[in-house]
Amino acid sequence: MISKVIFKKIIFNNIYEKNFNKCIVKKGLFVFPAGPALASINHSNEYYDSIRKADLVFFDSGFFVLLLRLFKNISVKKFSGYKFLNLFFNFLKKNKKKSIFCIDPNLKFSKSNKKFLKNLGIKRVYNYMAPNYKIKNFSDRKLLKKIKKVRPDFILTNIGGGKQEILGLYLKKNLTIKTTILCTGAAISFFTKDQAPINRVVDKLYLGWFVRLMFNPLVFSKRYLNSLKLIPMVIFSKIKTID
Repeated sequence: MISKVIFKKIIFNNIYEKNFNKCIVKKGLFVFPAGPALASINHSNEYYDSIRKADLVFFDSGFFVLLLRLFKNISVKKFSGYKFLNLFFNFLKKNKKKSIFCIDPNLKFSKSNKKFLKNLGIKRVYNYMAPNYKIKNFSDRKLLKKIKKVRPDFILTNIGGGKQEILGLYLKKNLTIKTTILCTGAAISFFTKDQAPINRVVDKLYLGWFVRLMFNPLVFSKRYLNSLKLIPMVIFSKIKTID
């Protein structure tokens, strides 16, 4: 059974649902790169660096998983940010003393996310509204100060657009406390109902992209067209596997 896939020096972990409990106790940076974001690694050194230096990289992109199977005869398990959060929230229901620090894109999402986590029984939920981060010279000293003060067990970076991983790496490099940084982007919004109505069936059938496209075609049509760049990247790359 394949345990890891190395694509352009990025080590992807072939993780199954049964291994979740072993993953969640680990500290470090967890990333879930979507297809469009993966397709940008040749053009964004900052994004590529954040994925390559993560502690755990999951197969979030069903498109990438299908391409590996079709062109490289590599069979791995899709493990999306949605699936991870579904397991994570069930974990939190049994571990209500854990503390969560959410980094949110705006006030609306911040309120929704806090309410959702509080309803799970989590008492210590902290929220921080992210400024409009610039990819170059990334910095947020105010955020570092707040995180160091509350020392959360988990940090959820709920911003999207490929910035959550760059933010995650920044936190990994600059925080002195040991914590788990989950770069699941906007996936929490599928649970709070602030975004497209994605559920376990849709996710299992690799149709999350289609639902989001139907929900907001102006935003996602260009984004998903960009993911087609992954096809030649997979075809012409030397991809290694580790059992």
